Amino acid sequence: MVSVSGTRGLVGTDLTPELVARQAAALGTWARSSGKRAVVLARDSRTSGPMFAHAAAAGLLSVGCDVIELGVVPTPTAQLAVEHHGAGAGLVLTASHNPIEWNALKYVGPDGIFLDATAGAAVRALAERGPPRVGWDGIGSVREDREAIARHLDLVLDHPEVDREAIRRRRFRVALDCVRGAGGVVIPALLDRLGCLVEGINLETDGRFPREPEPIPENLKELGDLVRRTGADVGMAVDPDVDRLALVDERGEPIGEDYTLAFAVRAVLRRTERRKDGKTEGETRRSDEDVPSSRPSVLPTVPVVVANLSTSLVVEDAAREGGARFLRAPVGEANVARMIRDEGALIGGEGNGGVILPSLHSGRDAPLGVALVLQYLARDERPVSGLVAAAPRYRIIKAKIKRGADLAAAYSGLKARFPDAQADERDGLRLAWEDRWVHLRPSGTEPVIRLIAEAPTQGEADALVAACRSQL
Repeated sequence: MVSVSGTRGLVGTDLTPELVARQAAALGTWARSSGKRAVVLARDSRTSGPMFAHAAAAGLLSVGCDVIELGVVPTPTAQLAVEHHGAGAGLVLTASHNPIEWNALKYVGPDGIFLDATAGAAVRALAERGPPRVGWDGIGSVREDREAIARHLDLVLDHPEVDREAIRRRRFRVALDCVRGAGGVVIPALLDRLGCLVEGINLETDGRFPREPEPIPENLKELGDLVRRTGADVGMAVDPDVDRLALVDERGEPIGEDYTLAFAVRAVLRRTERRKDGKTEGETRRSDEDVPSSRPSVLPTVPVVVANLSTSLVVEDAAREGGARFLRAPVGEANVARMIRDEGALIGGEGNGGVILPSLHSGRDAPLGVALVLQYLARDERPVSGLVAAAPRYRIIKAKIKRGADLAAAYSGLKARFPDAQADERDGLRLAWEDRWVHLRPSGTEPVIRLIAEAPTQGEADALVAACRSQL
């Protein structure tokens, strides 16, 4: 699987050490073409991680790169480390939410954002040609950076949008499931610093996932049981590389990943009240040397919120109710991050539980999501279930089928069937009405076609998915 999300494969068949070394060498060559030798190398906790990390390091060294090795860390930690070190690129070995038999390479540019399609194609072309190797006197070096997680947590806790004291006063009891991924050390440490009482499961970082690792409702039954058993205020689950956060309410019921971003948007918009001089409370203004050129230091007059085409209307409602302009980007973190940057957005992300706050960095960040969700809960006395009930309600259906259908024919048939819908073909086909939508697209992370529909009722959402299936 090769896409804007990186290069993914099954360990030992599709993805081998030889392939990883060659791809890493290509990324290193691409980074060096900009005059930067350093490349950050990180991984999640998968059992194939150490093998692939050695192979990747060898590939990078072979083209004269200096490797900054982070070990097992969240993907957003690695993205921040690329910016911190002024590196030419970053390589993260993680298959994110994919099952245990998968692993992958994710390529990060010097701006901390995953490579776009053009840069990714350039790296793949280098790999296919065979990147030029250095001689004995040009081999790079390896050094460790074991402070990356600490820097990441400090940046989250010190951010103007995070009111640590308000969260600490609430003394939240949090039930936590880290699926034995990279979050097992990071998220408990963050919650502890926020004054929370933590009841956790699957906090080991050995990569032996006890369930399907994607934090979708059907995989969070054990977390729901933990919430009920401990009387927790909220349940939180992250995926193996800790860029996605899902929530379970105080009754033990999963509320859907879209609410993570909706709650974060409401928290930030609530904190950014306008001042007479045009500056916003909570706005991040840093000195010029602290602000990368890709990150605006002053927010637009009207806040902008960006999400992808498959994100729930609950996020759009949260943005509009907070007085923000709402925009949609094609699916894929790189696509969303670049629109956030280009539009000077205040906050954005994806409906899979990924929160992006560009004044922190341009990547989905579950630790940040944890802090912003708790801040939203700290400002309101209602339980999680009450906050969900108070917002407009929709039913969202997410389905998938194996690839093989004629997508172009399906798109054409659906547009003819629904001529009254607003069609968006930037990423597959999205048909939208005022209170419902359906999105049909090939996945970038699995060999499947995704069918996502949302409507006021289950029956109406099911009917939209059924219409897509009939065309396929």
